[in-house]
Amino acid sequence: QVQLVESGGGLVQAGGSLRLSCAASGRTFSNDPMGWFRQAPGKEREFVAGINWSGGRTYYADSVKGRFTISRDRAANTVYLQMNSLKPEDTAVYYCNTDQPRAEYWGQGTQVTVSS
Repeated sequence: QVQLVESGGGLVQAGGSLRLSCAASGRTFSNDPMGWFRQAPGKEREFVAGINWSGGRTYYADSVKGRFTISRDRAANTVYLQMNSLKPEDTAVYYCNTDQPRAEYWGQGTQVTVSS
């Protein structure tokens, strides 16, 4: 069974930091471009950050550029999202998936709540 399991979320004050992890199992994703997505209450899920297969190219939504950093450990089949200078508007459930997301890969996500 292929699974992507997100972790590392929590409650943090504005200006704080969190590091999210996405651990893959069931198959290797080391050759897939991967992405982080988020869904805030009452809103559609949106793209946050992406990384190519090697980790040599990253790309971000304008709303997080300069504050978030995506990275990956191909050997560990894991993708990370370092989030700095968090804002209340970053509050959402965060998910990982391939950068062209596939329905069967959505996991439970990890809740990030930023208080003002």
